[in-house]
This record gives sequence, structure tokens and C-alpha cells, in this order.
Amino acid sequence: MTILLAVWLAAPAAAQDVPTVYQEAVFRGSEGGELPYRIMYPEGYGSGKAFPLLVFLHGAGERGSDNRAQLAHGAKLFADSAVRKAFPAIVVFPQCPANDYWPRVEVETRADGGRQFSFPFYEASGPSLGLVSGLIDSLLAGGRVDADRVYLGGLSMGAMGSYELLARRPKTFAAAMLICGGGHPQLMGLYAPHTPLWIFHGDADNVVPPDMSRRMVRAAEALGIAVRYSEYPGVGHDSWTPAFAEPELLKWLFAQRRSHN
Repeated sequence: MTILLAVWLAAPAAAQDVPTVYQEAVFRGSEGGELPYRIMYPEGYGSGKAFPLLVFLHGAGERGSDNRAQLAHGAKLFADSAVRKAFPAIVVFPQCPANDYWPRVEVETRADGGRQFSFPFYEASGPSLGLVSGLIDSLLAGGRVDADRVYLGGLSMGAMGSYELLARRPKTFAAAMLICGGGHPQLMGLYAPHTPLWIFHGDADNVVPPDMSRRMVRAAEALGIAVRYSEYPGVGHDSWTPAFAEPELLKWLFAQRRSHN
């Protein structure tokens, strides 16, 4: 089926004043393919201590090959000196190329102008999301990641990719933050009830309809997932701004540990 995603691209945001603490790197998959990413190491990395890992997936507007644009949203928050001191962690921002998308998603425009999203799961993950998964395995194999404190985040296209990655790796993540995205509600059963979620959306979002997040919240509640939902009145497709400003966000995220039940 034809995937028509140009209609919901978030406006590209210039990654001004990118924090220099994020080092440039490239992950090369075992079966080919390359994934550019930025990585920030905490103080004390290499001392033998294992640290939490956060992987954050950007939106469609930040795709490319410059290994920079993906830092437009969220990177400054995690690089803040006070945040790094309070929540030392390895933080990774991969970049999806311009000709790919994080999720397997199909978009149809209805007669009324609305958009219908569907998320096929019967195929293997796309090349870029597959490389993200390989990068996570590589970092875990290095012995410097606390395997019980691996976190996932994403916005817009990245949140959709995060929902898919949660389903494809149901035993990896301790928690996830999902901003203005959506996914297949039935797939939440693969990682329920062990992965707490915090979901965000603006009620005036005309790019990714807020009901997509609402459906995921209802499904999570029905499956016994510990889910928090923040919906922002009057906010459009930039709900990452108030989401990143949530005073309890990082305290909540880094308090979660992977369940072994």
C-alpha cells in the first residue's frame, strides 16, 4: 500500500546552539545500513558504574543525514547541567534518513479532509527502526548500561515509532514518554502491564489527531498499564513544549525500573 506521510510532517526545526555534550557517532548494522546518532555520556562514565539509557526518537521534520537536526527538541533539556547532575544517564538521539520513517504506518486522507492512520505489524520493522534496535543491543552489550533502566521517548513520528518499538521489544524498556503520537492499541498487550507510560497531546493538534493518544490511553488502562495522560488545551502539534516543561517528568521517568514478572 502507498504510504502517504508528507501530509503530516512536522515543520522542521533548526537545531540552534546544539549542546556540544552530544557526540557524533554512526551505528553500522550487522546486515548493512548505517544510522547516525548523537550520544551524551554522564559524568563518571567508564568508571565501571552502569547508567540508565534513554533513547529518543525525533519527528518527521528532523529527518536527514546531518546528524544534527534530531537535537531540535528535547536535547537541551537532558543536557542541562542541573538535569545531568540529578539524573545522570546515557542519552541517545538517532536520526532517521529523509527517505524512511520510524514506524510502519499507512495514512489515508478521508473525504472530510481528516486523516486515518493504520499501523501494520505483520512485516518486520523498517530499516531505520531496525537499526535503532540494533544500536540498543550494542549499547546493552557494552556492559555500561543498567539493563533495568532503559527508557524510550519520542514525538510525533517518533512517538509512533516508539509505540512500535515497545511492541517489538516488550521486555527491554522500563518506561516510555510518548508525545503527540499514536499506535495500534491491541499491540499494547505485548508489553502490558509491565511498562509504565506517560502520554502527551494537544487538544488542538490538527496534524496527529489527539484521539489517537486517547485511544492508546484507554487501551493501556484496560490492560492494567500504569499510564499518565496530559492533554493540553489549545495546544496544536507542538505539545512537546509543555511536555518537556512538566516538572515531574524526569523524576517520574528515571524512577521507573524494568519489571521481571
